[in-house]
Amino acid sequence: MRIAIAADHNGYALKTRLTAWLTAAGHTVDDRGSHEEGTVDYPPLCADVCRQVTGGSADRGIVLGGSGLGETIACNKLRGIRAGLCHDLWSTRISRGNNDSNVLVLAAKVLTPETAEQIVEVWLTTPFNGGVHARRLRQIAELEDLASRN
Repeated sequence: MRIAIAADHNGYALKTRLTAWLTAAGHTVDDRGSHEEGTVDYPPLCADVCRQVTGGSADRGIVLGGSGLGETIACNKLRGIRAGLCHDLWSTRISRGNNDSNVLVLAAKVLTPETAEQIVEVWLTTPFNGGVHARRLRQIAELEDLASRN
């Protein structure tokens, strides 16, 4: 799978670990930054990863921050993005199975590296359930259309 990944200064170390882990698992990983540990603003990084996903350069995106809350808000501002902040395997399965999330947001200050790897593995392998959930995703897309007209 082609995965775009980015992190602010809080998620830098975990991003570095996940990038190596994903590459070793056979994925193509596009590290979009930050490439240093100094303080960095996350909104441009989120926008970049999301553009990779919506533009077709990446199949999925992963964004890391301290809490992941700001990153989730930023990512979900972009049309076509369904970013899910996942702290455990249950929310990860819901994020993919019910919401067909295409961007995973991780809270580097909350998760151990091992838990983050488990979450990423489940997120990458959980299929979308379709059915009633597809109808709901169409309704979310209609909200995006409505927001763009206002």
